[in-house]
Amino acid sequence: MARWNKEGLLQPIDTKRIKNWDSIFPVFKNLPDIQAGDGKVWMVPWDWGNTSILYRTDLVKNPEASWNLLWDKQYAGRMATIDAVHDTPIVAALLAGVNPFDMTPEQMDKVAEKLREQRPLLSNYTTDMTSVEQALASGQLVAAMTWNASATSLKKQGVPVEFMKPKEGMLTWACGFVMLKDAKNVDLAYDFINSRLDADSGKYLIQAYGYGSSLSTAFAGVAKDELDKLQLPADPEVMLKTTIFTGPMKQNDDVAKMFEKVKAGG
Repeated sequence: MARWNKEGLLQPIDTKRIKNWDSIFPVFKNLPDIQAGDGKVWMVPWDWGNTSILYRTDLVKNPEASWNLLWDKQYAGRMATIDAVHDTPIVAALLAGVNPFDMTPEQMDKVAEKLREQRPLLSNYTTDMTSVEQALASGQLVAAMTWNASATSLKKQGVPVEFMKPKEGMLTWACGFVMLKDAKNVDLAYDFINSRLDADSGKYLIQAYGYGSSLSTAFAGVAKDELDKLQLPADPEVMLKTTIFTGPMKQNDDVAKMFEKVKAGG
């Protein structure tokens, strides 16, 4: 978002035109770089969730609750990870004892080495969660880095999986809606945002996909026992006490280049 804004691609969104703005959790209203001043924002938060390891409980017996599972040689060729700079490199940094969001060149070398250790153990790098879910269901994969929705989907299908709570911390993220500077139908854009930022829409997001809504009113419609099964607290602040909230990476471009080099065998 900050990069798009810097390049002049966005126009601010007037929160007075967002009907449920007051129901958005404060933690999301105060995301980095979101405020545009004068009651306007660069992004309207919509959903949030976690990135972690989804593993087959019948094929991986009592693993340590750690991201190290995705570096376990006994499962070589049967693991997958997300092909994104804000996912796998962050985990490698955590395991290397490095701050993922601000690295020196020497620290980046440590992260690169950790990623090189993992590369030959992986089936693939991917963002295709449908293929990952199918591979986990068939047993082709025994563990993979995924998001909440994959865990929710496979559990509904009766596949024996668990969404791990690594001791190093899950990765928590938040997404939302921006408005392009040259948007031709601004009124329709506001209508669309408001339709998605609705309590019933948020409730469906929670129950169907296991993602969190940015609205406190959406959580009010979901029973606590159901939230517990989805591993979602009714207040994201509770989750953030034990997870890593992914934010801007100061060396984002350098980390991205390093990750591409490692994936290519460098």
